[in-house]
Amino acid sequence: METIQLDDFLDGGIIREKSFREMVSKIDYRLYQNKKVIIKGCAGVQVPTWAYLILVSRIAQIADKIYYGEPRSAVKIFDKKKI
Repeated sequence: METIQLDDFLDGGIIREKSFREMVSKIDYRLYQNKKVIIKGCAGVQVPTWAYLILVSRIAQIADKIYYGEPRSAVKIFDKKKI
């Protein structure tokens, strides 16, 4: 399972839309092709809903499944087989 840490998208301690979109556009999505991906939220900062939507919409194009949370208690939010 591949992991995406939302902490990696912080800009000055928060998630800013412009820099977030730039970072998301630079991701090599081939790393997630036909794999399970887990998105781990930030514990220290609030993550805007739009950030999840942008990231999931990009990853859903190639990933097999997408989860949110911690591996032990992850919540499935996307399954390619159910489309």
